[in-house]
Amino acid sequence: MASVPHKIKRQLIAPILGAVFFLSLASFKNDFFEIAKQIEIFTEMYKQLNMNYVDETNPAQLMDNAINGMLSDLDPYTRYWTEQEVERAKINSRGEFTGIGANVSSRADKLIIVEPWKDYPADKAGLKAGDEIIIIDGVKISDYDENAGQLLEGSADSQVDITYLRQGKEMTATLKRAAVEIKAVPFFEMATPEIGYVVLSKFNEKASRETKEAIKQLKEQGATKIILDLRGNPGGLLSEAVNVSNLFIEKDKLITSTQSSVEKFNRTYLTKRNAFDADIPLAVLINGRSASASEIVSGSVQDYDRGVVIGARSFGKGLVQRPKPLSYGTQVKITISRYYTPSGRCIQALDYWNRDDDGNAVRTLKEDYKAFKTVNSGRTVYDGGGVDPDIKLASAAYSPITTSLLRENAIFDYATQYYYAHQYEGLDKIQLNDKDFNDFIDWVEVRGFDFETVTETAFAKAYKTAINEELDDDIATSYKGMMQSIQNAKKKDMRDKKEELMSLLTDEIVKRYFYREGLYNYQLKYSPEIQEAIKVLNDNAKYRKILN
Repeated sequence: MASVPHKIKRQLIAPILGAVFFLSLASFKNDFFEIAKQIEIFTEMYKQLNMNYVDETNPAQLMDNAINGMLSDLDPYTRYWTEQEVERAKINSRGEFTGIGANVSSRADKLIIVEPWKDYPADKAGLKAGDEIIIIDGVKISDYDENAGQLLEGSADSQVDITYLRQGKEMTATLKRAAVEIKAVPFFEMATPEIGYVVLSKFNEKASRETKEAIKQLKEQGATKIILDLRGNPGGLLSEAVNVSNLFIEKDKLITSTQSSVEKFNRTYLTKRNAFDADIPLAVLINGRSASASEIVSGSVQDYDRGVVIGARSFGKGLVQRPKPLSYGTQVKITISRYYTPSGRCIQALDYWNRDDDGNAVRTLKEDYKAFKTVNSGRTVYDGGGVDPDIKLASAAYSPITTSLLRENAIFDYATQYYYAHQYEGLDKIQLNDKDFNDFIDWVEVRGFDFETVTETAFAKAYKTAINEELDDDIATSYKGMMQSIQNAKKKDMRDKKEELMSLLTDEIVKRYFYREGLYNYQLKYSPEIQEAIKVLNDNAKYRKILN
């Protein structure tokens, strides 16, 4: 084919570029017009509602509902933050705040103490996990419309009076607030004379620094191998995920890349420094609650064949968020891109842009996972549903029934009851058995735990249609029989998931007696995932075989 002279090329390219620019500009103008049009309609409607509605309206509540409605069709990570939520996000990132030193959860017009932290104000005042706070400084939680947890916040050394329920008995306490430090690495210890164990619980600003310091101290104590525990780590700062990976992976290596419809958000993230230790044998622990930054670290370790990943498939959050400032100190945290591991995997499990008939995000099916190759050894790894570990253990899994039990606080509430019915003098004395598990199953059944399966939802929908069509008399008996069969199947499902449920029950119960530090010490001895990691790291042939 004859080449095109440069002059003719320039004559062809100039109109093409101009056309592209014109089309882009036209597209932008069309979008801008549509946005301006919709904002004008919304503003007028908002004004008319507040001025003319038959009952008195709450302008702030109307706007909150409108914002939440607009965001509800997007992914759950794109969220509007009030001024208080913006400040709380900054605190989480820094890992420091002032308060009573406890993890507190809102539930049905009351605040529940989830976990008092050892030697902080809540613990010193005698508060226990499961205590229900009903009044704070004279304010009834049931009458408080805002986030009641904010009432526990305040300056250091200020006092707060609370009334709470414990096992149905009303009690009071006065707490003195204090500065609280949230460590990214709450625990590290020698698991064996040669293996160091590090718990990394969150990716705040101190994550890589604290992880590096923990490994340094463990190496000084004789560690020649490392277990990095990311189980239950929900993620955090992407930059810290890259920095933690950089502790084990050499300089100038791709850790993750992000892709978006907005070109400026398409980025690659490389390691910037020499690795702290690029050769030390490594095992990374993950489970169904390891998400986001945890998946970047475990995914990069797996993709570079840098260590063995052990546990259960991770959560599957392959989306990146960035906060954008709004007026009056508020923000919107927007999902701006998807991230990809070094091999090219996007491990996002749920597709929020393609939903089922009920409006639920569609989960990527196993048969739709795509195969990729690890960078160094060419091992096959898959995308689409979180990071799949090299060694899978049932005790680390989070099945749908287990996730539902956690969401309904069944494990937490049972542990509260168990704590007040049993006494233990030492950490090693806590050994749950088959009787304890059967007691839990019976307790769940009596409690009326309501976990609706997809099958139940479909049957209920069909039965409702039958009622509308006046056919319910003919199928009522069959419907009740089917629903009872499903209930029996759910009970069997809980028994089938014994390993994962017993693991979670034990962890929650141990914390009640010996705090989180006691839990970590307990897991060092009894956790199946840690024991498997020790076994693999002590078997060099097996370790190398997995990675090669």
